[in-house]
Amino acid sequence: MKKQSNVLPKLAALSLLAAFAAPAMAQQAGDNLVNAGWAHLGLNQSSEPLKLGTFTLPGSGAHVSNADTLLLSFTHFVTDNIAVTADLGIPPKFKLSGAGTLNGLGQLGTATQWSPAMLAKYYFGDANSQFRPYVGAGVTYVWYSNIKLTNSLTGLLGGGDPGASTSADLSSSFAPVANVGFAYNFDKNWSANVSLSYVPLKTKADLTTHHSDGSTTHATTKITLNPMVSVLSVGYKF
Repeated sequence: MKKQSNVLPKLAALSLLAAFAAPAMAQQAGDNLVNAGWAHLGLNQSSEPLKLGTFTLPGSGAHVSNADTLLLSFTHFVTDNIAVTADLGIPPKFKLSGAGTLNGLGQLGTATQWSPAMLAKYYFGDANSQFRPYVGAGVTYVWYSNIKLTNSLTGLLGGGDPGASTSADLSSSFAPVANVGFAYNFDKNWSANVSLSYVPLKTKADLTTHHSDGSTTHATTKITLNPMVSVLSVGYKF
């Protein structure tokens, strides 16, 4: 009886340790996950020369700054491995500067970019995996607001007219998104997420200058942005 009484507590202790050692349920069908964190948009950019009507300004170009912002995302697991994610967040502000023969003009303007995205993702591993890499693909719709131009650009396009004013319109478009990343689950609720997305993206800038004599002139250029979006975030599952 004495030996039996020693064995039972040991078995109970081993069972308790096994329960704590077992991985907590990470993500499974029906789970929802909210992530918040930092996103860096690094641009792989180029631009076409500025066209003033039918005349192309030789050697002209534009450079768009990289940007950082807060990203928010919501993920719903359709199965243990397949999920759908909506990416939102605070729209980043980009700065446009002259390049090439326009380098001396400095900053030409700023614009705020809106680019909500929907992605389908496949998570490797199973619902109990602590480390879960994934791949994803989807689409984003991109548009711009709060477009502000500097006096240096107006001075160029206005031809020295002190009463001239210039406005800009940046084209909006759908663009595909390719995504890879991984989630690391600390427990059944909290996780960390690292991801990298590529978006092939171009925009056309239409510039309209209103002169003091009532006439208008137009200028256009096309800018390739192709951002690589790096994300580091923390997630909570419910």
